[in-house]
Amino acid sequence: MEKVIEINNLTKKYAKSNINAVDNISFDVGGGEFFAFLGPNGAGKTTTISILTTTLSKTKGTVKIAGYDLDTETKKVRENIGIIFQSHSLDIDLSAEQNIRFHACLYGMYVFKPSFKMMNKEYKAKVLELAKIVGIEECLFKKVSKLSGGQKRKLEIIRSLIHTPKVLFLDEPTQGLDANSRRALWKYIDSVRKKYNTTIFLTTHYIDEAELADRVCIINKGKIAKLDTPENLKKELLRPELIIDSEDRNGLERELKEKNLEYKIDRHIIVNCLGLSFQDVILSIKTKLNFLNTHEPSLEDAYIEFLNIKEDKQWKNF
Repeated sequence: MEKVIEINNLTKKYAKSNINAVDNISFDVGGGEFFAFLGPNGAGKTTTISILTTTLSKTKGTVKIAGYDLDTETKKVRENIGIIFQSHSLDIDLSAEQNIRFHACLYGMYVFKPSFKMMNKEYKAKVLELAKIVGIEECLFKKVSKLSGGQKRKLEIIRSLIHTPKVLFLDEPTQGLDANSRRALWKYIDSVRKKYNTTIFLTTHYIDEAELADRVCIINKGKIAKLDTPENLKKELLRPELIIDSEDRNGLERELKEKNLEYKIDRHIIVNCLGLSFQDVILSIKTKLNFLNTHEPSLEDAYIEFLNIKEDKQWKNF
């Protein structure tokens, strides 16, 4: 797979700080990959993103994006990335289309004209196509100040994609959107990735949004702590849980001890299946059950487990 982002020994140390905000990290991201970059507040996530998007200088290390060196070919890097910031970066006094037009012309894609009608056919066709796909045709020529939060987010998507970037950086892209708008936005982003082989680099507090990522990278205290597929992270950090109970709870506990099954007690008894299937465990239990449920771990569960990894889980293993 083509390496679209190459990071080697990236370090950032702020003035007056005794520690590195980003501490000698290295990783690659492939072309067309959906890459999720997660971490708690203060972990170095925002600093890394700021460096990759050319808005913050690094202390040392090398970064290449779309084959261009971040230090010596900054303009080329910017030409090959699109960014959707956590907060809106639109000019609310301009129309939606004017925001797109100024952005496209600043990238040198088109010669600026004072009206949409005067722009060339290629520009007009692309804007109308993207507006139709996203679903904001009806408000394309309205002032941004009149648009809803969801419409503004969709406009930012169009603006960030108008120059067909190789990498789209998404910093909390759905913050403030309702559930329907979040779903629609992700559907569109996924279609763009497949159509243009765009690399998606996501940071988000909605961990479920990273569930479909090809790989997840967790940064903590400035270092890369985990980098793997969502499925492998879940398998490494968590196991499926069988949640059971019985009127004869003492008898059920005795049986679990005899079978050397790990469990803990919350409201019910939570059995760690240790690689066994739910069915195998259920069929092996002779004590009559009055409650039965299962829990397949999510990426969010694995992420929370990682953040609390040093805590004693208090499993009872007999």
